[in-house]
Amino acid sequence: MTALRFLDTNILLYSISNDRGESAKRECAISLLDRDDIGLSVQVLGEFYVQATRPTRRDALTHEIAAGLIEAWLRFPIQDLTCEIVLAALTIKATYGFSYWDSAIIAAASALGCRELYTEDLTHGRDVHGVQIIDPFR
Repeated sequence: MTALRFLDTNILLYSISNDRGESAKRECAISLLDRDDIGLSVQVLGEFYVQATRPTRRDALTHEIAAGLIEAWLRFPIQDLTCEIVLAALTIKATYGFSYWDSAIIAAASALGCRELYTEDLTHGRDVHGVQIIDPFR
């Protein structure tokens, strides 16, 4: 299985949103998760769990539901957090000025061979470290 498109945490979170104002984003996120060429990282899965089960989240998931979704998403290629990813993230951070966490997501996408990173957190259309940033909600 090849991963061409990498999903950031916010895509996963929109897929579970029950906020009426986010219905278009939810549908877009679900359609991305229906693809076969998606990649994720351990970092993204961990961030999803923390944010989806956060007690202050209006539509917080239970541990069981969040863990079940993560298990289902293991069907996609998952990039582990490695020393190489950390070093690449540090290089990306120093070069582009992104946060460490955004840089680690870019590094993970690149390590998986993804050509596109779907996120609303970075500049749409920008090429970073061989990965094009796509805001699917534009």
